[in-house]
Amino acid sequence: MNQDTIRPNRVNILHLHLSMYLGLNRLVYKTKLLIAFILLSLISFQVKSQDLEPRSYTNIPIDMHFMAAGYLHSEGALSPSPSVPLKDAHLTLDAAVLGYAHSFGLADNSSKFDMSLSRICMKGSADYQNEIVTADRCGYGDPKVRLTWNFYGAPAVEAKEFAKYQQGLVIGTSLQVSLPIGTYDETKLINAGANQWVFRPGIGMSYRVGDWYYSAMTSIRLYSDNDEFYNQVQLSKQAQYTFQGHIIYSIARGQWLSLSGNYFIGGETSKNGIDADDDQKNSRFGLTYSLAFNRHHSMKLYASTGVITRIGNDFDTLGLVWQYAF
Repeated sequence: MNQDTIRPNRVNILHLHLSMYLGLNRLVYKTKLLIAFILLSLISFQVKSQDLEPRSYTNIPIDMHFMAAGYLHSEGALSPSPSVPLKDAHLTLDAAVLGYAHSFGLADNSSKFDMSLSRICMKGSADYQNEIVTADRCGYGDPKVRLTWNFYGAPAVEAKEFAKYQQGLVIGTSLQVSLPIGTYDETKLINAGANQWVFRPGIGMSYRVGDWYYSAMTSIRLYSDNDEFYNQVQLSKQAQYTFQGHIIYSIARGQWLSLSGNYFIGGETSKNGIDADDDQKNSRFGLTYSLAFNRHHSMKLYASTGVITRIGNDFDTLGLVWQYAF
């Protein structure tokens, strides 16, 4: 075999190796972006009780950890805590939020545990039983912990294998608990903490068709009594039911946009056994934009507004969240 025959074969082999190397790099890069594309949905910051939560039920790689920091600004007829929807209120709320999440396998399906803490500053006034009450202070919101388990359509796979997964229908369930250890003063009507346990079981699904994701979920909030409410009143709150829907479009790898809406009812309070006629029949509308810079860093921008308000929902919210995955 002459030298001229050997040289082209070597060149072809080098080309083949180079193509395989570049192809592998592209696959790894796409895998990282695919993972980053969904990671920002892991931690849902819930300073307000009716935040919209796109991509809450979707498959995620297991054995990963996430830290997040966010800022939220709300203004209008809102209440910092879900205990009492305030009437004729105009408050400005600024909140800093920290969160942590961990993904793991449960019964061969993906699950996650997340928790969040908030520091809330409030300023404004409200009318409570013909009494004008004001607020201009900061405090800590009640921390929240949640376990989510996707029991259908979401196999537990590690990040290196996740690129082979193709999502169809995913169904999951969750339980969130709000711990009544935030800042609370019974001499104040407007508090960052609620002084109530809140248990929130829920169920939801997501379905992917091409670049589109469709998501729906429902949950119920169950409230313990508050024996140290304002003016030495005992406060009870009935269950509140929430329904959410989301249409999510994948703009590019690592980028998505969500159009979201919800409707929530119930939650009437009673004070010393007397019904307050403040049950909610409200709806909110929101937009969320998510961008993954790389496998570690991503951010989310979101905005929402009240569209149907019986009580306590006529406010606007803007927020920004940064997340680090490791």
